[in-house]
Amino acid sequence: MFRAPRFALAACLLGSLTLAPAAQAADTLMMATTTSTQDSGLLEYLEPMFKKETGIELKWVAVGTGKALEIAKNCDADVLLVHAPASEMEFVKAGHGIDRRQVMYNDFVIVGPASDPAKVKGKSTVEALGGIFTTKAGFVSRGDQSGTHKAEEKLWKQAQITPDKDSQYFSAGQGMIATLNMAAEKQAYALTDRGTWITFADKMGDKNPLVIIVEGDKALFNQYSVISVNPAQCPKVKKDLAQKFEDWWVAPATQQKIADYKLKGKQLFFPNASK
Repeated sequence: MFRAPRFALAACLLGSLTLAPAAQAADTLMMATTTSTQDSGLLEYLEPMFKKETGIELKWVAVGTGKALEIAKNCDADVLLVHAPASEMEFVKAGHGIDRRQVMYNDFVIVGPASDPAKVKGKSTVEALGGIFTTKAGFVSRGDQSGTHKAEEKLWKQAQITPDKDSQYFSAGQGMIATLNMAAEKQAYALTDRGTWITFADKMGDKNPLVIIVEGDKALFNQYSVISVNPAQCPKVKKDLAQKFEDWWVAPATQQKIADYKLKGKQLFFPNASK
C-alpha cells in the first residue's frame, strides 16, 4: 500500500487551524488545491522556485476540489489551483472568485485489475463503464466531490448508467491515493488523474495489481486552473499576492517548468496557459 506524503495531512491540519489569510504573514499566500497536485509531487517541485523568484512563501491545503472551493468561499484561502471547470465557473459566477486562468492539463485514465474481469481494455469510456456495469465488476469512486469525482459522475451520466451502489460501487470518500489503494485491495476499477497514477505506480512497483484499462478518450481531458478569491467577498484576502501567483503560473518560464516535471521519464502535466 502506498500512502500520500505526510505533508498532505499536515496541510489539512494547518487548514483546520490557521487557514485565514489575516493570520498569515504579509508575504505568505494561502492556497487551497487538489490532492493530485500534492500527491504527484508537482507543488513540492515548484514551490521553492516560486519563493525564490517572488519572495512569497506559499502554504497550501490539499483536498478535493469541492472542499477547496468551500474553503475559498469561507475566505480561508487567497487563491485556488483546481480541476473541476463547471464548478469553478459557478464559483466565479457567484462572485466568490475572479480571474480564472487555465494553466495546465493532463488526463484521466480508468485503471483496473490486470485480469480485466469486465473485458473492457482499450474500449471507449462509455463502452468501458457499460461493460463494468453489466458484468457487475467492482468500481471504487473518490466519493468526495473532488474534481475527479465530479468528472466520474459526468462520465456515468454520459453513459446513461447508474452504478449499483449495493454490490459493485464503492465510495472511498478520500483522496486519490487512498482510492487507488482501495481499488487494488478490492481488485476493482477506478478513475484517476494520470499524474497521481504515475506516482502511485512508481511507488508500488511490481506490487501494483492495477494497470491502465482505458486512456486517450477525449472525454478524459483534465484541465487545471488558478482562481483568485474575490476581495469584494473576502476583504482580508491578499489580492496583490494572489495576482503575482497567477502571473507566475502563466509565465512562459513557469509553463516550461511544468513541462519539465517528469517521473521516470513520464511527463505528468502539460502547460496550456496560452491556449
